[in-house]
Amino acid sequence: MRVLAPLCLAGLFAGAGLRQAPPPPAPAGAAAAAKVLAAAREALGGDSRLSSVRNFVATGRTRQVRGDNLVPIEFEIACELPHKYVRTDEIPAQESGPTTTGFNGDDLIQLPPPAGPMPGRDGAPGRGPSPDQLEAMRRGRVAAIKQDFVRLTLGLFAGSFDTYPLTFSYVGQAEAPQGKADVIDAKGAGNFAVRLFINSETHLPIMVSWQGPGMPMRGMPGRGPAGPPMGPGSAPPAPGTPTSPPTAAPSGPGAATAPAPPAAGGPPPGAGVAAAAGRTGAPGIAPPGVEYRIYYADYRDVDGLHWPFRIRRATGPDTTEETTFDRFRINTKIDPKKFEVRK
Repeated sequence: MRVLAPLCLAGLFAGAGLRQAPPPPAPAGAAAAAKVLAAAREALGGDSRLSSVRNFVATGRTRQVRGDNLVPIEFEIACELPHKYVRTDEIPAQESGPTTTGFNGDDLIQLPPPAGPMPGRDGAPGRGPSPDQLEAMRRGRVAAIKQDFVRLTLGLFAGSFDTYPLTFSYVGQAEAPQGKADVIDAKGAGNFAVRLFINSETHLPIMVSWQGPGMPMRGMPGRGPAGPPMGPGSAPPAPGTPTSPPTAAPSGPGAATAPAPPAAGGPPPGAGVAAAAGRTGAPGIAPPGVEYRIYYADYRDVDGLHWPFRIRRATGPDTTEETTFDRFRINTKIDPKKFEVRK
C-alpha cells in the first residue's frame, strides 16, 4: 500500500544556490530574474545575513517510499560553503552502518567507498570497470551530488555558489489557487537545467522541478530524487550528463489557470502552481518525460534567516520522500574529518 499521498500534476520549474548569475543571452530575462531572486533573498533573511553563512549543519528525518514500504532514515548534512558538502544517512531498522556521500571540491566523499574491479585468478586484473571507466563514474557521481546540493540550497539561499554556478533567466508567472508564482529558468554545467518557482507575494521559494528519463535515484546523474540514498547498495552511475527539461512557452498572468485546490491529503502548498505552469498537452510544451519535483515548506526563523523545515520530493504523480528538519546550526564548529576524501 502506498503510504504517502500522490501528487497528481505535471509541470516544469528551475533551481540555484547563492551568487549573482552572469548575464545570459537575453539581458531582459536576466535582469528580471535578478530582481525576483533579490526579493527572494530578502524574504529569506537578506543578502547580509545570507552572505555571512560560512557553514551549516542540519539534522532530521526522511521517510522514503521503497516499493510498498515506508523507510525511516535519520540524517545529518554538514556543509562548509561553497566547496564542501556531505550527507550521512542511517536507517535505524537495518543493521548496516551509516552511509555518507558528498564532495570536497571536485573530490568524491563516499563511505563505505565504492567497490573497485574484482581481481581475477592469481591476482590478475578482473573484468570490472577500467580505470578510465571508474574515473568517469566518480566524476558523474560528484556532478550528481553537486546538483542535489544545488536543489537543496535553492530553498535556503535563492542563488548559486561557485562550486556549481548557474545562469538565470525569467520565464513569466503562473496562476494557481494559492496565488501567482514567478518562474525562473536556471542552467549549469553540461545539460543541467531546472525551473524554480517563487511565490509572488511572500517571495519565498515554493518548488524546483526538472525532467528526466528512467527510474529515479537521489543524487544520480540524469535521474531524479527518489530511491535509496547513495551507499553500499547503490550501483555507481553510468557516465553521462544530466538531462534538461523540455522547453515551455513563457506564461504570463492569466495564461494558465490551475484546477481547483486539492482536497486534504493531496499535494502540498504550491502544487497548483506546478499544474498551472506546465500541463500535458499545453501549447508550446514538449511531450513530457518523467518529472521530478522538490517542494519547500514550513519556513521558520533560524538566527534571523527563514529556511524551510519540510521538503517533499515527487516523481511523476507520486510523493517519494518527505524530509523534516529538526534543527539548523549556522556558523558552527564542524569536524574536518567529515570532509576527508579517502582514495
